[in-house]
Amino acid sequence: MLDALLVKAKGLGDNPAMDFDIVIVGGGLAGLSLAVALRQTRLSVGLVENKAPFRPEGWDARIYAVSLANQAFLQDIGVWQHMDAQRLCPVEAMEVAGDRDGRLDFSAYDAGAAALAWIVESAQMQCELWESAKRQANLTLLCPARPAGLEMQPGAAHLLLEDGRSLKARLIVAADGADSWTRQAAGIEVDFKHYDQKGVVANFACELSHRHTAFQWFINDGQGRDGILAWLPLPDNQVSMVWSTPDAHADELTALAPAELCARVAAAGGHRLGAMALVTPAAAFPLRLMRAPRSVAPRLALIGDAAHAIHPLSGHGINLGYRDAASLAGVLADKPEPMDCGDLALLRRYERARKEEVVALQGVTDSLHRLFSPSWQPLALIRNTGLNLTNRLPVLKDVLIRYALAS
Repeated sequence: MLDALLVKAKGLGDNPAMDFDIVIVGGGLAGLSLAVALRQTRLSVGLVENKAPFRPEGWDARIYAVSLANQAFLQDIGVWQHMDAQRLCPVEAMEVAGDRDGRLDFSAYDAGAAALAWIVESAQMQCELWESAKRQANLTLLCPARPAGLEMQPGAAHLLLEDGRSLKARLIVAADGADSWTRQAAGIEVDFKHYDQKGVVANFACELSHRHTAFQWFINDGQGRDGILAWLPLPDNQVSMVWSTPDAHADELTALAPAELCARVAAAGGHRLGAMALVTPAAAFPLRLMRAPRSVAPRLALIGDAAHAIHPLSGHGINLGYRDAASLAGVLADKPEPMDCGDLALLRRYERARKEEVVALQGVTDSLHRLFSPSWQPLALIRNTGLNLTNRLPVLKDVLIRYALAS
């Protein structure tokens, strides 16, 4: 099928290819932020996306913790200042509890920062990025559109869309998620590690004030409800929950009636915020680690989930994607004028700039997941002692906070 589509792409004599410097496949947060970050360059950009974003009624169940570094990135590209401030919530403190007596506390005040992070709805960020993209002079939005064929040639890449349109570009950027069509079409094989867990998400209204505090519990209760429970603060005394838990327990949670789910979630958090009321229905998504052997190839760059996927316990998934976009945009904006933006030597600058952080964070989150998964008692003692020891070492805590703020 792909070969036939490529032949068709070569034979479109009555339908000449649209010519771009860069074509981004995927209009999620990473792809859109890269497109908008290129707004002041001379590069012509095309973005392929099947469906324009929309704001759901009420609150979005997809919530992200955006680091201060990425808040600054969104500010620099003209997006943050247009978001509804009444739907943003700063994280001023964080409480982490082990599965026994371990505890770790972080404070923005102690770190000399205004906040540790900002809690933002995915839809709000995506819609504001989309609005900026629509006004961008050097950007063509191809929506609705789906890719159907890809051919890499020495002089250019050729992308065929399902509707028959043909695109020519010096560089293709895959920003189409962990199951990236573009990455597969380019022949880049990746390694998936399935955690046999799902992330259950939902939003709740709480009886007690969260005081702009994020909460995280590592749970081993011996009843199959193991995992990592996080409550992220939202405006109006609401929280967004992410419960990373074994598949069977995740399915059980999503099947509960609203009152039962609220009672279960409140109890798992030790009733820290009192009684809870459901604001958005529970949904679940599979958790997995994805490593790609490389993030660039001739005329191709991977960003966001197309380049890497990690366990959500650190809250860094979207932050990695934004840093990818900022780094690649910087490399492309600073390239010498005659240099081809699809040149592999140029793209390797982006790969080198991002490799250390991505590899380190994937290793840390995977190790923490394994450390807090078993119920073997000696290991439980080690992991909880580690939390308490870190909590008593201000220098180590400061290093962790500084890394989180800058990532």
